[in-house]
Amino acid sequence: MHKFSPVSWKVLFRRLKDLGFEGPLYGGKHPYMKKGTLILTIPNPHKKDIGIPLLMKILKQANISKKEWLQD
Repeated sequence: MHKFSPVSWKVLFRRLKDLGFEGPLYGGKHPYMKKGTLILTIPNPHKKDIGIPLLMKILKQANISKKEWLQD
């Protein structure tokens, strides 16, 4: 990955796991992932890609920089 682009739910989940998050966990309307005391709500799995605006919002809440996200 070298530039921001929409990602599938599967890619979002895998990258968050690579960055230290546990889950997905379920209990409510949306799944969530945890890293230490941080709880990150993620979208429900669906067929469409997660767009850049939502991806940016998720990364901001997860305290993940653009550089961290784009690292292979």
